[in-house]
Amino acid sequence: MKEKWKILIIDDEPINTEILNAILKNDYEVVISNNGKEVIALTEKESPNLILLDVLMPGISGFDICKGLKANPLTEKIPVIFITNLKDAEDESYGLTIGGVDYISKPVSAEILRARVATHIALNNHRINIESKVARRNAELIEIQRATIHMLGEAGHYNDTDTGVHIWRMAAFSGVIAKAAGWHDEKVKMIKLAAPMHDTGKIGISDKILKKTTHLNKEEWNIMQTHTSIGHNILLKSSSELFLTAADIALYHHEKWDGTGYPVGLENEQIPESARIVAIADVFDALTTKRPYKEPWPIDKAFDEIEKMGGNHFEPSLVELFMKNIDAILNVKKMWDNEEQVTKKKFLFPLEN
Repeated sequence: MKEKWKILIIDDEPINTEILNAILKNDYEVVISNNGKEVIALTEKESPNLILLDVLMPGISGFDICKGLKANPLTEKIPVIFITNLKDAEDESYGLTIGGVDYISKPVSAEILRARVATHIALNNHRINIESKVARRNAELIEIQRATIHMLGEAGHYNDTDTGVHIWRMAAFSGVIAKAAGWHDEKVKMIKLAAPMHDTGKIGISDKILKKTTHLNKEEWNIMQTHTSIGHNILLKSSSELFLTAADIALYHHEKWDGTGYPVGLENEQIPESARIVAIADVFDALTTKRPYKEPWPIDKAFDEIEKMGGNHFEPSLVELFMKNIDAILNVKKMWDNEEQVTKKKFLFPLEN
């Protein structure tokens, strides 16, 4: 048997609720309340598909109840039809303004009531179905975006000496710094998604250079530096804010606060803040990670080095924030060092962290 739609009727006069119930009970599950003050709690409990609400009640008006329902995330989308003796067009307009979907005047016509209720139940059901489809589509798009980020991040390090979860760990470090710098949650999330793509351009660099275990000569170094512009050009193919941020990071994460970096030689706040943040995270992770040409630095030494680089390589205020959040940085490192062992055995998609 098909489940009936649920309707909540609120009216302080029992005779009125009895009339409405008699009209609707054969087609709907009806819940009745004669106490306006309990409506919001009752609505949360019952989750009706539609509310029939009297306007003139002692203690609290239907208009105030409606405003309370619309201010509550749990009840805001439930359609409200006002049932009232009020005839003034201004009253009707006000009711619709505060979130009501319809007005039915007393005495109630059974035919009109059934028609209006059926219409708004159908409209609300249609809205729910559309929102559900949109949510599923958005989830699919987010999954595609995450997969793209994962592939671009991994591609940039395919022939590199970086191993394990370097790109995800430094992305998490970037999130800690951004949050400390006052970025709101959505922007923090964005930099954590954009940071893993910072070395996408290395896909265009020969593995003879990337895997070299000795210092690069001048010609090799000049070629290596082009990974910034290669990555930038790849990531600019998308006009989304996320990939534009990633493009900035890819191009500028080797710039230095004092203007001695590459590829442009920007200085101070000419460098996008996202790139200034990722630069610190990237260098710290490089210092504390084993490479073919070096052992990992001790943690204390790595922190001291980052602090010394404030004012020349890095923005001093960001370095200060980094040092004030050592515990958070260490927690991130510990978590990802543990996860690195997992990735040696199975695929781990890290962007949820």
